[in-house]
Amino acid sequence: QLDHAILNLTYISFCFIEAWTRLATIMEKQGFIKRRIIEPIIRLLRQGISPEKVGLGLACGIVIGIFPVVGVTTIICTVVAIIFRLNLPAIQLVNYLVYPLQFALLIPFFHFGDWLFGAEPLPYSAQELVALFKTDFWGTVGQLWETTLRAIGAWSIICVPAVVALYYSLTPLLKRLKISRASTWFSG
Repeated sequence: QLDHAILNLTYISFCFIEAWTRLATIMEKQGFIKRRIIEPIIRLLRQGISPEKVGLGLACGIVIGIFPVVGVTTIICTVVAIIFRLNLPAIQLVNYLVYPLQFALLIPFFHFGDWLFGAEPLPYSAQELVALFKTDFWGTVGQLWETTLRAIGAWSIICVPAVVALYYSLTPLLKRLKISRASTWFSG
């Protein structure tokens, strides 16, 4: 079962990376990434928000954005932003950008949670789940509530290490971005 879950996770990860790469290529050609991601982050840095705060906001937005319950990440991001005094627009921007990743990781989180808690694996594929939700939304929610709780447990195990790893990866990049943009800004 573990081998099957790892194989599924690997396959889904490769599919997601390929799809995201194609989408990023299309968006880059249209200037989307610069206009909607890079420039807002630069504006935050120019407003005096430290690279550390921006990095923490981005890291939290990414990790909360993959929370395995669809429809609640906006509320969770808002609460985290208020508690940790993070920039709400930045954390929400990243939360919305990783929305496709949230869907891509639902099944792997379901499988990881089932494996973690020793439960029978979810007997549905992604397509079958979509069909079930279309047919009987609330019935499917009721049927999957235990699986969802186990997925939340699985997410809880990875969330703190993921935020730490993302924070320490993003902060140096943001510091360099701030320095390079500041020197460009002051040199005219």
